[in-house]
Amino acid sequence: MGIAAFGQDRIPDEIGYVLKIIIVSLALVWAWKWYTPITGPRSIRGSVVSGVLAGLLGLLVWCLLLAPFIDPSGEPWSVTGFALRLLSASLIVPVFEEMFIRGYILRAAFQWDVNRKSMGARAGLNQTLDHDSVGDVASGAWSIMAVGISTLAFTVGHTTPEWPAAIAYSLLMSALWIIRKDLLSCMVAHGVTNLTLALYVYISGNWGFW
Repeated sequence: MGIAAFGQDRIPDEIGYVLKIIIVSLALVWAWKWYTPITGPRSIRGSVVSGVLAGLLGLLVWCLLLAPFIDPSGEPWSVTGFALRLLSASLIVPVFEEMFIRGYILRAAFQWDVNRKSMGARAGLNQTLDHDSVGDVASGAWSIMAVGISTLAFTVGHTTPEWPAAIAYSLLMSALWIIRKDLLSCMVAHGVTNLTLALYVYISGNWGFW
């Protein structure tokens, strides 16, 4: 996000994406030992299949809710820029965003929701931040507050025209987390959506969706 914000109009898109791919990939590998597990109590095969199906549904949801707020034609990317963005969006972004949104924020918000009901909002927040670990949250655990906060976090990471689509998509990913009880299905779904969106944009020429 920092590269996108400060590098806009200063460095070419291709260089920006190379930097993002390298920096985020290294950060993911370096911090992997601290992450919560991406698998859950259900079968890995089932989570992959569920993720693929949810990802295709997510593509439909995203396009339908984004279309009214954009010019679908848009400006085409260069071949190199498209390939780099495709790599980032399909393989790196799904892992990073789902680990952060569903793996951390939703779980921490769930813990805060539980703690605030017994301790009050401020004491519950202190307990959550200073003493609890998101690793202690059961796979698939959720509350309305936790889903709402994680959806808000996911949405503000997108542009304003994307907000309706981002809200719906985050709710879909949260439902997948609740049903499958793992992050793997969410990562697969996110990757499938981004991959198929890129292919749709490239084939149709509707670059505004990208």
